Amino acid sequence: MADPSETVDPAAPKAGARQLWPYLREHRRTLLLVVGLSIVGAVTTLAQPVLVGRVIDAVGSGSTLRLTVVALVGLMLADVLIGGFQQYLLQRTAEGVVLSARRTLAAHLLRLPIAEFDVRRTGDLVSRVGSDSTLLRVVITSGLVEAVSGLLVLVGAIVAMLLIDPLLFLVTFSVVGIAVAIIATVARRIRVLSEQSQARLGDMSAGVERALSAVRTIRASGATERETLAVQAEAVKAYDAGIRMAKLMATLGPANGIAVQGAFLLVLGLGGYRVALGAITVANLVSFILYLFLMMMPLGQGIQAFTALQQALGALARIEEVLAIPAEDAPGDAGAAPTQDRPTADRPALGHAAIALAFDDVDFAYADGRQVLHGVSFEVPAGSLTAVVGPSGAGKSTLLALVERFYDVTSGAVRVDGVDVRDQDRITLRAGMAYVEQDAPVLAGTLRDNLLLSVPGATDAELDAVITAVRLEDLVRRDARGVDTPVGDGGILLSGGERQRLAIARSLLAAPALLLLDEPTASLDARNEQALRTAISTAAAHRTVVVVAHRLSTVADADQIVVLDGGRVLARGTHAELLDVSPLYREFAEHQLLV
Repeated sequence: MADPSETVDPAAPKAGARQLWPYLREHRRTLLLVVGLSIVGAVTTLAQPVLVGRVIDAVGSGSTLRLTVVALVGLMLADVLIGGFQQYLLQRTAEGVVLSARRTLAAHLLRLPIAEFDVRRTGDLVSRVGSDSTLLRVVITSGLVEAVSGLLVLVGAIVAMLLIDPLLFLVTFSVVGIAVAIIATVARRIRVLSEQSQARLGDMSAGVERALSAVRTIRASGATERETLAVQAEAVKAYDAGIRMAKLMATLGPANGIAVQGAFLLVLGLGGYRVALGAITVANLVSFILYLFLMMMPLGQGIQAFTALQQALGALARIEEVLAIPAEDAPGDAGAAPTQDRPTADRPALGHAAIALAFDDVDFAYADGRQVLHGVSFEVPAGSLTAVVGPSGAGKSTLLALVERFYDVTSGAVRVDGVDVRDQDRITLRAGMAYVEQDAPVLAGTLRDNLLLSVPGATDAELDAVITAVRLEDLVRRDARGVDTPVGDGGILLSGGERQRLAIARSLLAAPALLLLDEPTASLDARNEQALRTAISTAAAHRTVVVVAHRLSTVADADQIVVLDGGRVLARGTHAELLDVSPLYREFAEHQLLV
C-alpha cells in the first residue's frame, strides 16, 4: 500500500504552462531575442554539414579548399559566439524568473489570513520560497526556450537526410522514434515525483525550523538526540524521494544513448553497404551522419527540456497552492484592505465616538469547529482603561484578535467607533490601534529597527521618550551602540521582560487611539511591573486601553474590569465592585493577596 504522505493531493492546484506564463511574460523581449539568436544559430549549424561534404568532394577532386574552409571556420566561430551570448541571456532571464517567483510568493505569504499560519508549518512555507522557486530556473536553462531553433534544426536535418537517402533515413528514424516514445512515457511521471520530492524537502525544512526555534528547551529537556533522530527521519524521507526521482531520471540517459548509438551503427552498416553498391557517395554518407547527429541534438534537448519542465511544474504546483489561498486583503473580502501599508502620516484618528469599542453578542469558533466565545457583550468607553481577566483558555486573547481582524466573528459584531470592523479595511483599522502580543515577539535587528517598525519616521527624541516610559534606559546605556544595539534572532539577546517592554514601547511610539495589551506584565519583575503600570496609566490618559491580564495588581485601578470564563462574560465592574459580586474574581484576588 502506498504511503499517503508520498502521494500528491488530487485536490491541490495543478500547474501548467498557463501558470508558468506570468513569470515569463516580463522577460518576453529577452526570450524573443534568444529565440532569434537560436534561429540564426540553427542556420549556421545546418550549413556546416553541407560545407564538410564540399570539403570532402574537393579533396577527392583536387579542387581548391581555401574559401570553403574559411566559410566553415567562420560558421563554427559564429555558432560558438552566438551560443555563448545566448546562454548568458538565458541564465540572466532564469535568475529573473526565480526572483519574480520569490517576490510574488513572499509578498503573498505575508498577506495570508492568520488562520492559515495556525495550520501550516513555517519551515514548509519557507521551503516553497527557497527550494521550490529555484526549480523554475531550469525551465529557462534546460533548452525549452530554444525549442524553436531546435525544431528548425530537426526539420532541416530530416529534410536533408531525406534528400540524401530516403531509405537510409526511414530505417534510421524508426529506431529513433521507438526510443523517443519510451523516453516520453517515462518522463510523464517526473512531475508527480518532483512534487513529492519537494514536499519531503518542505517537511524536512519544517522539522529543522521546529527544532532550532526551541533549541534551548530541547537541550534543557535532554531531548537533543530524539529531535535529531526526528529531523534525520525527515531527511531520509527527502532522500528516498530523491532516489525515486534519480531512478526514473537514470532511465532517460540510457534510452537516449541507445537511440543515438543504435542509429549511428545502423547508418554506418547500412550506409557503408549502400556506398559499396554505389547508391550514395562517401561525402553524402558523411553528411548524412552529421545530419543524424544534428537531428539527435534537438531531440535530446527536447527530452531534457520536457524533463526539466515536469520538475519545474511539480515545484510550481506547490507555489500555486499557496498563491491560490485568498490573501487577507483579497478583493471581494468584506473590508478588503489596500494592497500597500498606509503611511504613518495618514493614520485615521479614532476616538470620535463615545464608545470606542463594543462587543455585541459575539460568538467565535476556529476553523476546526472549536467554540471559544459565546454571546460576549460589553462596551469600552472612549478614553477608558478596560481590563479583561479570567482563567487560561477563557478566550481573553481571542477578543483582541477579533478587534485586530486576525479572525472574523462567527456571529454578532465587534465595533470600533460604532462601525463593524468587518465593514472597515484591515490596514485602516489597524493603523488606528496598536497591539502588543502575549509572547512579545521581537524581530532580528536592532532596538531601533524594532521601535521604528510601525513609525519609521520617528525622531530620536520620540524614541527616547518611549524608552524612558517603559524603563528601558539601562538596556540602551549598557551598550555603546545605544538604540543600535543588536537584539539577536527573535530578541534572544534580551531578557523576557526586556522583550515585553520593547514591544510595548513600539506600540506607544505609534500613539494609537486604541491600545490593546495582551498580558503586558507576564515577564516583568515587581519593580518593572510597577513602572509599566505607571506607563499604562499615562497612556490611558490620552487614549483607550484594553488590557488582558492575569495579575490583578496591574489592572486593579482600571475603569472597568470584565471577567471572562469559558468564553462567557460572568461579570463587569470596578475592582471593588467585583470583589462583592463575582466569586471567581474574588478567588483570583485572594490568591494574589489583593483582598
